[in-house]
Amino acid sequence: MTDPTPENPTHWTLTLVCDDQPGIVHAVSGAVVAAEGNITESQQFSSDDTNTFFMRLQVMAPVDRQTFQEALAPVVERYRMRVQLDVVGRPMRTLVLVSKAGHCLNDLLYRQRGGQLPIDVPLVLANHPDLAELASFYSVPFEHRPVSDAGSKAAMERRILEAVEEHDIELVVLARYMQILSPELCAALAGRAVNIHHSFLPGFKGANPYRQAHARGVKLIGATAHFVTSDLDEGPIIEQNVVRVDHTKGPAELVSIGQDEESRTLTQAVRWIAEDRVLLDGARTIIFK
Repeated sequence: MTDPTPENPTHWTLTLVCDDQPGIVHAVSGAVVAAEGNITESQQFSSDDTNTFFMRLQVMAPVDRQTFQEALAPVVERYRMRVQLDVVGRPMRTLVLVSKAGHCLNDLLYRQRGGQLPIDVPLVLANHPDLAELASFYSVPFEHRPVSDAGSKAAMERRILEAVEEHDIELVVLARYMQILSPELCAALAGRAVNIHHSFLPGFKGANPYRQAHARGVKLIGATAHFVTSDLDEGPIIEQNVVRVDHTKGPAELVSIGQDEESRTLTQAVRWIAEDRVLLDGARTIIFK
């Protein structure tokens, strides 16, 4: 990145979280002024449930990271803020985990290549070889590690952590990765791993959820993207979508409709995370759209 100047300022993203109290917005605005910055986007939210204040700013400023951080430092210390400073549009380093279904992976890589999704995928890691050709089509390295027992599962999880370290990974996306992560891996990836789950009303567990849905005559099908936690499919929800269906839709049609919703929902969640628009408030998320 070239050194910023008044004629060529850097477009920064600033997110902050702290206990809710008077004077925060005024203090943050003063720090932005001290950095010679101009606020181009501003969103904030106060959580009554947790007494927590959340804020996301985009700022044009002719300063480097260190200078901006120095301008923010007194405010950060005063309000005991958790702050993240990044450059708008910087691709987030993303590891994608897959099994056999390719719809979510295809959507992520297609939109990455087209410049519609600010991520950089240095590796696709899989427990089946089926999607190697798809990854190759997008010129993304693909690695297959079979998982068949406790030993190979542990080896795969070690490889995931190695890949995170090796490629400076910031986000891990389970793009229909059909393995349950161990509590230890969930803890290691806390707040930076996202999963996609087919969410039916009511929910159908086990094999062939679309066939179960068809047999029960569901009227809505959809998908939920959520952060990964050790509580299976109970992590903080990032995005949900549903589509209305009727009795004319057979199981194959429901699969197709459901996969479209899964792809759309996961990609949207990844986009918001990559744009620093997702903040955690306990067991739920704050999304600055």
